[in-house]
Amino acid sequence: MNKILLVTFFFIQILFFAQSFERNLSSEKWQFKNAKDEKWLTARIPGTVHLDLMNNNIIPDPFKDENEQKVQWIENENWDYQTIFKISSKELENQNIELVFDGLDTFSDIYLNGKLLQSTDNMFRKWTIPVKQNLKTGDNLLQIKFKSAVNVGKELAQKNPFTMPESPRSFVRKAQYQFGWDWGPRLVTSGIWKDVKLNFWNTVKIEHLKIEQKVLTKQKAELQIRAEIIAENEGNYSFTTDLQNHKIFLRKGLNKISVPFTIENPHFWQPSGWGKAMLYALKFSLKKDGEIIDEKEERIGLKKVELVQEKEEKGKSFYFKVNGNPLYAKGVNWIPGDSFSPRMSKEKYHKLIRDCKEANMNMIRVWGGGIYEDDEFYKACDENGILVWQDFMFAGSFYPSDENFQKNVEIEVKDQIERLQNHPSLALWCGNNEIDEAIVNWGYQKQFKYSKEDSLQVLKDYKTIFHEVIPNAIKKYATADKQIYWESSPSIGWGHKESLTEGDSHYWGVWWGEEPFETYNEKVPRFASEYGFQGMPTLETTKSMFSGKADLSLENPTIKAHEKHSRGWEIIQKYMERDYKVPTDFIKYNYVSQLLQARGMQIAIEAHRRAKPYNMGTLYWQLNDCWPVVSWSSIDYLGNWKALHYQIRRSFENQMILAEEKEGILNFYGINDGLENFEDVQLEFEVNNFKGENFLTAVSNQKQKLCQIVKFDSSSIAQLIGDSDKNKLYLNLILRGKDEKIIAVSNYFFSKPKDLKLTKPNIQIKKISSTEIEVSTDVLAKDVYLIGDAHFSDNFFDLLPKTSRRIKLSKPSKNIEVMSLWDTMNP
Repeated sequence: MNKILLVTFFFIQILFFAQSFERNLSSEKWQFKNAKDEKWLTARIPGTVHLDLMNNNIIPDPFKDENEQKVQWIENENWDYQTIFKISSKELENQNIELVFDGLDTFSDIYLNGKLLQSTDNMFRKWTIPVKQNLKTGDNLLQIKFKSAVNVGKELAQKNPFTMPESPRSFVRKAQYQFGWDWGPRLVTSGIWKDVKLNFWNTVKIEHLKIEQKVLTKQKAELQIRAEIIAENEGNYSFTTDLQNHKIFLRKGLNKISVPFTIENPHFWQPSGWGKAMLYALKFSLKKDGEIIDEKEERIGLKKVELVQEKEEKGKSFYFKVNGNPLYAKGVNWIPGDSFSPRMSKEKYHKLIRDCKEANMNMIRVWGGGIYEDDEFYKACDENGILVWQDFMFAGSFYPSDENFQKNVEIEVKDQIERLQNHPSLALWCGNNEIDEAIVNWGYQKQFKYSKEDSLQVLKDYKTIFHEVIPNAIKKYATADKQIYWESSPSIGWGHKESLTEGDSHYWGVWWGEEPFETYNEKVPRFASEYGFQGMPTLETTKSMFSGKADLSLENPTIKAHEKHSRGWEIIQKYMERDYKVPTDFIKYNYVSQLLQARGMQIAIEAHRRAKPYNMGTLYWQLNDCWPVVSWSSIDYLGNWKALHYQIRRSFENQMILAEEKEGILNFYGINDGLENFEDVQLEFEVNNFKGENFLTAVSNQKQKLCQIVKFDSSSIAQLIGDSDKNKLYLNLILRGKDEKIIAVSNYFFSKPKDLKLTKPNIQIKKISSTEIEVSTDVLAKDVYLIGDAHFSDNFFDLLPKTSRRIKLSKPSKNIEVMSLWDTMNP
């Protein structure tokens, strides 16, 4: 657990009912109905209309069977929500009462006691409405009338002079993935998706706190505390930090104050793999005549992040420098963890981020077609040392730039900056996902028969939003140390050679282009921010697709419906035939599809890491799923690790020894992503057969210093194996440092999996305790797959001849089955 340092501030625990307090209205008795109906049904807040309909047994679970198609009518309806809450005469005595909606999805009219207070048009905005004059003692009726986002979007689209791709979603400021993606269902939600509150306050309140880091050295951290304070009346107050009272004068209305704050001998927040993610808990008090009127608490981390882009012979660098050191970014793309976001629990957020840290990641890209995630996501990243590349929520389409849209976007950006910028995990703001590429490469202009004027308007709209509105809002609302901005990811499409020499790259030649995995060795970008390959979810998650007994067959309509890519099964089959023997048995097919996915990503990641420092980042697509599905994820919807996630943990180790084959020659690379350098490093290798018999043992001639990357002497495969059958051999690599310390180990196979001449292994499982087992084998057991109702500390691993491995279980499991690659090659 990362340590949280407490900086003591003058803080007295008192009740200050007379000054400010908050009341949560989410727990009131809520009702909802179709606007056309009379009957009210029970609702849960936060929630969505789909969840409420499921809870009332109106619709089946859209995640099961082929039910997604049965619920498409919901998106075309209008939905009403209401509750009655009581207000006491004592509560009404407060000077200010605000009704606060943290999230309304999306187009709605808000009524209080029959009066229209506000109309909303953005799922990502916070809505704060003064309501003191509209409240009364006793019962108060709160109503939110939602309009169909699809229908409103169509109305907005019709006003545009030309057809937009993906219409009408690009006209609607709501989660774009809800309109359907190649890994997610079309479930266009509506409802109160975040908390509803009443804020009561008097005299003065702290509206926002921004903590700017001005100077950071080992000796001190100089901070500037920037506060926005709203006062009912002008007067003298004090703003208290660390036993220091800063006397301030506040005018009636909005005040902006700035006070300095210094931390001596600071502890740095370090990304995962470099040290602890140290956090400081800071409390701030606003006082009048010695009485605390309002207070806020923030958790911060002290770090410095720079995005470095320098021209050089081969193009232009792209990498992050953290606390003065170049960081090799290892991580993943994040999508929403559920099609119904209110179901995402605190526990699920923290588990997924811990899974990232356990897999040796240090960065997550929050993809622009989802949502700005819950505070718990960013807290988990703060605690685990995971840097966040934060997209704004625009993805894969063209967007308008009329005056209303611009204003809406600016306030959306403001709300998110003010909510997120104090998180130490935040590294980068990014304007959008793949919109620049969509304009340049996807042929929409030709498809929709745009005129020259139409095409120019698209470019103008794009530049207005992503080169003006968003970056200007960042400069306006973010502190100077939190203003790193990147207009679009990727900066250049994968079909252009420049995408490999500068900026960040989404390389989809593998999968979309159906190029072989080996193409990753040649197509190495500066920073790989997207690439991936699909694999099936675990058997448990596959079975969860069914409402009844699971029929595990590739021809089953339910399983087919849970592959959202139109050619997904075909592409998986094509790649599987290249590298594996294709099983006919479903369980074995499921297993091999996971191995295939893991193999592809291993090849990509190793190619990226061998190219260091030309390449300085690799973020694969994708970590998680929003429903049970065949997808690019490494962790399936139920939270199970697929073979890919186990492989990611191996491939993202801070120190690695890697082999690369080129025209019969093996090149060897020692990789180090840590801050510690290693002296007198040597490479040892052994050639063994699958029975464990040794053919060759050798040690590199030179001892080298391993800082970031070192290349050892090459060897020809002919020299290593002679006339022996390469399909029966493997290479065991060991990287040793001073005092014979093993720094890294790896295995290299000379052939594709389908060509390996494996012997049937005798795999034994010995119970050590209720939550620990020992797995052993007589001969090579390739890709050992443990099947049980627990999480295994390791899985889908190679077990070398005459060796054993201890595996821990997350809970006791009565029946553990085992499979290896041999079983898929020998019916």
